[in-house]
Amino acid sequence: MTKPIIGISGSELIDQSAPFPGYRRSYVNEDYVDSVVQNGGVPFIIPFIEDDDVIREQMEHVDALILSGGHDVDPALYGEEPEQKLGEIWPARDHFDGKLLEFAEEKKIPVLGVCRGLQLINVLHGGSLYQDLSYRSEKTLKHSQNHTPSLPTHGVKIEKDSKLYDIYGKSELRVNSFHHQLIKKVAPDLKAVATASDGVVEGVESEDGLVMGVQWHPEMLHRSVDLQNNIFKNLIKRANK
Repeated sequence: MTKPIIGISGSELIDQSAPFPGYRRSYVNEDYVDSVVQNGGVPFIIPFIEDDDVIREQMEHVDALILSGGHDVDPALYGEEPEQKLGEIWPARDHFDGKLLEFAEEKKIPVLGVCRGLQLINVLHGGSLYQDLSYRSEKTLKHSQNHTPSLPTHGVKIEKDSKLYDIYGKSELRVNSFHHQLIKKVAPDLKAVATASDGVVEGVESEDGLVMGVQWHPEMLHRSVDLQNNIFKNLIKRANK
């Protein structure tokens, strides 16, 4: 059986050191690649491009899509002006990832959004974000973990009538956390299926389950928490149909 090709949205690093200061490099964190390989897929890093026709051609070669983490989502996409605690934005990457998502949905292939990926899926489907967790009026847990990435630090509850529950087979997980932005309004065609104890949305999915996103980083837990491989196993299994 041919292994499915799993596209992973790429970002860019700007080299700050000699001999090439200012040189731009395409990359993704290695954990995404390892998580795909470990669970039976073929990783395909999709480099950031600003040509929509090329983006469409890139998507012709993949069987599933992972939208990786990174910059804050531009608040203009959900009708807001930038607030004081907004982090660095990169509208061109928002456009790139948005086109990847659009073409994946046209092809009806499975999509997994991780951290920023979840947030962007929510925004592009008509939802919104808190630009910083401090703007949320309710008491909010620490979601910007300064510990090792492979250490789970807070709990998540998963709705039993969800694809995410089917994937993990559990209604409670411990997860890692590396974000300062949060979902404010869930998009009308998505369902919130996982939350932290403070009510922060930690997982969303479409009605058919083809598109889903998690706020934590399962790829950083794939060695330390074996259960977190389930979400990659499921993505790869669905890509192989």
